[in-house]
Amino acid sequence: MVNLIIIVVSVLISVIAIMRKDVFYRLSFNAYAIAHQNQWYRLLTYGFIHANWMHLLINMFVLWMFGEIVEDAYVFLFDNKGHVMYLLLYITSILFSTMYDLRIYKEDYNYHAVGASGATSAVIFASILLYPLQKIYIFFIPIGIPAFIFGILFLLYSMYMARKNIDNIGHTAHFFGAVYGFLFVLMFDYKLIIAFFIQIVQMFS
Repeated sequence: MVNLIIIVVSVLISVIAIMRKDVFYRLSFNAYAIAHQNQWYRLLTYGFIHANWMHLLINMFVLWMFGEIVEDAYVFLFDNKGHVMYLLLYITSILFSTMYDLRIYKEDYNYHAVGASGATSAVIFASILLYPLQKIYIFFIPIGIPAFIFGILFLLYSMYMARKNIDNIGHTAHFFGAVYGFLFVLMFDYKLIIAFFIQIVQMFS
């Protein structure tokens, strides 16, 4: 339920931002405006707007695919508090995933970032912690990759592309969002990491 609400709110705000550039730039992540003009709201609002329709479609599709899995698992583990915990995961991952960029780009007025990619990365990796053997399919490849292997490849790729800095994608936000999503629920139940490794070991036994 919470996941669906997040998707609906994100779509509505993104549509407005795509159609109105003044709203887009007012809500986008801009480290200079945050650090020097105290526009701290941007640390959250950027995660609810997107650069274009395809950007929005991809992030919402990923959120739809993985968000319900994670929210349902949290409810199973923590009863009705699971809904609140899922919302907390999503909101705090938006904040956490750009902390590195805030430090790096705080003197660059022209740097803008938008999108829920950091938060969706957190949701994906929250699901990887819970279900490391689930199959993840990439770009219509018919063979699924075990989730924990996908996670390793994703982190390595994000680190590599962040260092190369050759495109307009927030790879650092993807990386830190993913790490945060994996660790988030462990703050409430550290024993889940044991279950994570047991499942992987059983795969090879």
